Amino acid sequence: MKLSHTLRSTSAVFDDPNLVSAAGLVPALALAESAGLRDLANEHLSVPTDKGANAGLKVASRVGGMVAGADSIDDMALLRHGGMGRLFTRAYAPSTLGSFLRTFTFGHVRQLDAVASRFLIALAGLTGLLGAPAATAADDDTDTDTEVDRGYALVDVDDTIIEVHGYAKQGAGFGYSGVRGLNALLATLTVAGGAPVVVAQRLRKGSTGSPRGAKRLVGDAVRTARRLLGKPHPVLVRMDSAFYGRGPVHAAIAGGAAVSVTVRMDKRIKAAIAAISEDAWTTIEYTDAVFDEASQRWISRAEVAEIDFTAFAAQKKSDHVPGRLVVRRIPDFNAEKNKAAGQDTLFDTWRFHAFFTTTDADVLDTVAADKIHRQHAVIEQVHADLKGAALAHLPSGVFTANAAWLVLAVIAFNLTRAAASLTDQQLAKATTATLRRKLIIVPARVATSARRIALHLPHAWPWESAWTALFDRVNDPPPVLAA
Repeated sequence: MKLSHTLRSTSAVFDDPNLVSAAGLVPALALAESAGLRDLANEHLSVPTDKGANAGLKVASRVGGMVAGADSIDDMALLRHGGMGRLFTRAYAPSTLGSFLRTFTFGHVRQLDAVASRFLIALAGLTGLLGAPAATAADDDTDTDTEVDRGYALVDVDDTIIEVHGYAKQGAGFGYSGVRGLNALLATLTVAGGAPVVVAQRLRKGSTGSPRGAKRLVGDAVRTARRLLGKPHPVLVRMDSAFYGRGPVHAAIAGGAAVSVTVRMDKRIKAAIAAISEDAWTTIEYTDAVFDEASQRWISRAEVAEIDFTAFAAQKKSDHVPGRLVVRRIPDFNAEKNKAAGQDTLFDTWRFHAFFTTTDADVLDTVAADKIHRQHAVIEQVHADLKGAALAHLPSGVFTANAAWLVLAVIAFNLTRAAASLTDQQLAKATTATLRRKLIIVPARVATSARRIALHLPHAWPWESAWTALFDRVNDPPPVLAA
């Protein structure tokens, strides 16, 4: 590929008032309007003074900018170029949107959390983002045989450090990663065959411990998942060892969910592992494993077993949680080296990874429980996705403004995911950057004829069919989705 003319034979001038660089914002924001984003913000946000006026329009402007790729306050200017004024009204200046965020208090951030959860539920009902809408299932409290058939919906909880720079950032500090930043705690929901969506979020100080505030967030996440999926649908909350505590575990169980949480190797866990009989171990599919056709089993160096276990048995009886301790072991190739260095341990030839679970053994046996727990790492992809989009920066020096920015970034993430679900199966699982490149950042020329606006998009756009499918579904949705 090369230039068809030399630069001396090429000129450029910014003078066309009818061009837009992000035509995909038209169906995306139409979907947001159908799901009631602006009305929800007007109803639930009570930001004071003139800075909080027209909250719905300001929230929609923020979300629209983030969908188009904005990761700072100044980037919101991309909503005010060319023919954008003909497609959208009341696109606020970046300075106005920045003042709006800086007016937020912690209570207003919680109000925005309520907007985010209600907006996600509306999106799921409009698009089938998580399968069939849950309206009928939510009203049915009876047990059904479909629970086992559908399997567990997976709620993953984990935190990540968003790096920041400068001494003016409120709450910034050095956490467990050694990186100076702020700590974002997220919960995602994934159903079989679908991509994850974010159901709860919280911004915390950079130096905070991972479990701080996790009890409330897990409770919020499970409640939102129940409203999305309906009460009969089983939910499994997966967490790593940082969240192995009474608060998060009891919050999940109180919401009717099962838990699968990594445990720390304390004396009690080691004693439970030592009590597992040698014939209880089962070889599993693992890294570098080979399936032996003759014996119909995996030949690998990893094995799993389980034993009945009661979590928090050292606490008062009401805190006890009965369940299973599932253990995976792999050879410890450093055992001899550690022993020679005087670091001998209880386990000389194996390394152990254990997690506690309350899942039904009839639904998930030992091997299945281990396999599904290892897939908890899917939330790391969501962290990376958000950091590659609106969370590339936390743009304000005010902590509550950055907390609101996190919630708006989650709203934009879920909106982009819902829009992709209306196109094709391949795009439905794509990253935000891919969706933005194929569906949102599409140049167009705005034309008017007979009081109707027409968008003229590039000829031979590679993803024309996907873009058209999204536009048509939002413009004239099927009756089931519209209901």
